[in-house]
Amino acid sequence: MKLFDPGADPTINLLPKDGTVNYYGKVLNREEAAHYLEQLLKTIEWRNDEAIILGKKIITKRKVAWHGEKPFGYTYSKTTKSASPWTRELLELKSKVEQKTGETFNSCLLNLYHNGDEGMAWHSDGEKDLKKNGAIASLSFGAERRFAFKHKKTKEKINLVLEHGSLLVMKGSTQTNWLHRLPPTKLIHTPRVNLTFRTIVENMAGDRPKS
Repeated sequence: MKLFDPGADPTINLLPKDGTVNYYGKVLNREEAAHYLEQLLKTIEWRNDEAIILGKKIITKRKVAWHGEKPFGYTYSKTTKSASPWTRELLELKSKVEQKTGETFNSCLLNLYHNGDEGMAWHSDGEKDLKKNGAIASLSFGAERRFAFKHKKTKEKINLVLEHGSLLVMKGSTQTNWLHRLPPTKLIHTPRVNLTFRTIVENMAGDRPKS
């Protein structure tokens, strides 16, 4: 198991093979990050996430929101969400992320973890709605949490700590070959908000039937 502390050098690929993950470090100063965390907690209509597991509907403690430039449909965990319009803060953050990365995004999935008891199990963001091998830019606010990658075949693991106001970008074949997760921890008692800017492929989105 490797623990990376790459600083703020986005030219470093954290993955040894089969994908690309770049960590930009803190792209917002402390005051900016605190401002956006406060606004996101207040202005976003957070809702408990839903998933269908073994035919049963599960309601998570973790809360989510889905926003985009159009009312895109997005299906994961066998449930479909329709995107709400951008808020002012989300548009500001999208612009900052696009300037940093040179990528463009048309949607954002937001997660609210109230404390360390709430996390995310191993998964990959390979849904058909998403642009294949497209970049996913992850902005983190609030509690610093460990984030992990695991290769689907070799089981090799990579770990890093996502800081308050930091940016992580996953792209290329990362979702095809690697899983990622946010492990729970008893050491964290404050909230974390995570924004993952994505690109929905329009000819796959909208009103098409969802499986």
